[in-house]
Amino acid sequence: MIEEFVLDGSVTMAWCFEDEARPETDEMLDWLAAKSRAYVPSVWHLEIANVLRACERRKRITQADSTRFLAVLKTLNITTDRLAEEYAATTILALARQHDLSAYDAAYLELAMRLGLPLASTDAALRKAAQAVGLAYLPEAI
Repeated sequence: MIEEFVLDGSVTMAWCFEDEARPETDEMLDWLAAKSRAYVPSVWHLEIANVLRACERRKRITQADSTRFLAVLKTLNITTDRLAEEYAATTILALARQHDLSAYDAAYLELAMRLGLPLASTDAALRKAAQAVGLAYLPEAI
């Protein structure tokens, strides 16, 4: 079990949709339900809300499903780091340019670098960037 890590939206949403779930992402959910702690940049909340709303529009889930999922997330050991705005115009933008990421994804990378924690993501570009800067990433294999 990993005690602390940075959590991105791709892993989070795997917990919402059975067809995106994997044993490795489910294991991270179990960690958070136990003693582990995940850190997220403030943009994570908007990203999750945006994905849920888009899925509601496409009738993949209902509003009630979204509400239930958000309630589950509130029970987990997830801490929001509110410093992204301080780094947005400098470190985050530079990381986005250097690794050809969106600023949103670069915010996860910056947070993991700043905290010295592994990055939990199933996003290939973000995992590649984490590897390039010497960060561990979770799950180790996908």
